[in-house]
Amino acid sequence: MGFDADRQAEIEAFLTRAGWADARLDWLNADASTRRYGRLSRADGEAALLMDAPLVEDDPCTPDMSDEERLAGGWNKQSRLAASRVEAFAAIGGWLRNNGFSAPEVLAGDAALGLAVIEDFGSQKEFARLIEKGADEVELYTAAASALADLHALDIPKELTALERTWPILDFDTLALNVNASLFANWYPKFDPRMSLSDADHARWESELAALTERAQAFPRELTLRDYHAENLIWLPERDGRARVGLLDFQDAVVGWDAWDMAMLVQDARRPVSPAAQSAAIRTYLDRTGKAEADFLERLAIIGTLNALRIVGIFARLIERDGKARYKLFLPRQKQLLARNLEHPAAAGMAAFVADTAPFIFEDA
Repeated sequence: MGFDADRQAEIEAFLTRAGWADARLDWLNADASTRRYGRLSRADGEAALLMDAPLVEDDPCTPDMSDEERLAGGWNKQSRLAASRVEAFAAIGGWLRNNGFSAPEVLAGDAALGLAVIEDFGSQKEFARLIEKGADEVELYTAAASALADLHALDIPKELTALERTWPILDFDTLALNVNASLFANWYPKFDPRMSLSDADHARWESELAALTERAQAFPRELTLRDYHAENLIWLPERDGRARVGLLDFQDAVVGWDAWDMAMLVQDARRPVSPAAQSAAIRTYLDRTGKAEADFLERLAIIGTLNALRIVGIFARLIERDGKARYKLFLPRQKQLLARNLEHPAAAGMAAFVADTAPFIFEDA
């Protein structure tokens, strides 16, 4: 995202209105979106973060939008993403805090400008960073699973309000599932010539994908934060219970499935999650929710397959279209995760398709 004089003037005026004009502003590493963050530091040690999320993306989906309008309206509408809207972050974060979770408090915000001053949880407290430094992975993943169980014990909100705007919590519906999983068939063959799809293969893909999404839509629904993984979870051990797990990047929350956030947690594309941590997270979640293990593992396999197809396709697109070669580092692990999910009998149809059109997915695993 560019940083021009007009945007700088908007930021300075906003910080003045918010009472933070006297703070030093240090920009942090770029977010993987149109957002960016800067740390605000005062001489007395008080700190906060500036969220800079200008309204440059396509508008998000509205509740009454048809599939045809969404397909014509761009990726955010198709996938039911929040388009980095500050009001989404503020509304969902407020609901989370009201229910005992640690989401950054919005100290000041301007939805029209896409600016907010938010609570600073501190630096180098992400689960991923702490584990790199030797923290107990099982303890952290157990805490994350416990917080997720608490989240799924709550009723799903339908509409929330923040910054004088309302924000709907939409369904992660069939269209959103299909366009996301289809990134695999649309982009992986462009990246890897070993996979080539004929017209018949494409028809078979559509059939197998429809079978998976039909199964998914029959599963029980839960509030799904979508990006519940070690880069977005902050360890706050001085707090109690569910509040020990600080939450970030939740503005895209939808009515989804318990297995989506668990798949994001234990099937992480960016870091290897140990078998011990995976097992502890799943066991903790099942013990706290009382859900049947076989049913949950079936949901985890089907939702995990759809999610893994999505991420493999995203990485292929980032490499092939956007020239971001560093994502080649993540692809081997993500293909292994896809292969693991496809081993479950519930994903047999898609497993056969992948075995016939991209057998190396299994061979490399």
